[in-house]
Amino acid sequence: MLVARPKTEPVTSAHERVYRTLRARIMYGELDPGQALTLRGIAADFDVSMTPAREAVRRLVAEGALSLSSSGRVSTLELTPERIEELAALRSLIEVELASRALPRAHFALIDRLQAINNTISDTVIRKDASGYIRSNLEFHRTLYLRAQAPAMLAMTETVWLQLGPTMRALYGRLKRTGPPQYHRLILSALRAGDEPSLRLAVRSDVTQGLRLLTN
Repeated sequence: MLVARPKTEPVTSAHERVYRTLRARIMYGELDPGQALTLRGIAADFDVSMTPAREAVRRLVAEGALSLSSSGRVSTLELTPERIEELAALRSLIEVELASRALPRAHFALIDRLQAINNTISDTVIRKDASGYIRSNLEFHRTLYLRAQAPAMLAMTETVWLQLGPTMRALYGRLKRTGPPQYHRLILSALRAGDEPSLRLAVRSDVTQGLRLLTN
C-alpha cells in the first residue's frame, strides 16, 4: 500500500508569498525605519527555506524597499531629509497627474467608495492603528488612481510608497491625527464638482504637507 506524501509548497509560490507579504508590511509601515532583517529570521517567520526568503529580499532590494550594505546587512530604509524631499516631489508630480486623468471617469459610485474608505480612516485614527491608517490612506489614493488607466504611472507611484512605508509610520506619530487627512475632504469636493484645478491642488497638498514635517 502506497502512503501519500504530504504536499510541499513549490519554491516559486513560497517565494511569491514571502515577497508579497513582506512588501505589504514595508509599504504599510509595519516595520520601523532602519529595522534590520535576516534571511534566517524571514525564513522562520514564513516557515520557508532560505531560498524563497533570499529571492524575496533580492526583489525588494531591487525595488528600493530594502537596503543591502557592503557587509551584507539587510534593513528597511532610513531616509535622509533630502531623500524624503525628493520622494515627496515625485509624489506631487505623478499623483497629481494620475488624479487629473482619473477625473473624467470619477463617477458617483467611485466617489461613494472613496468616502467609505475615508470613514475607515477615521476608525483607524480612533483605534490609534498606525499601519491600518497608512493602509487605508493608500487605498484611498489607489482607488482613485486606478480610474486614470495609467498602469505604468501607478506602478511608479507604488514604488515611491514602498520606499516611504517605514518613514510614513514615523510620520504618523508626529501628526497626532484626530481624523482623516483634511485634504481628502477637498479631493472629494473637487471630484464631485469636476473641478480639475482644485483637485490637482488638493492632491498635491495631501501628498506633500505631512512629509514636510520630517524635513524641517
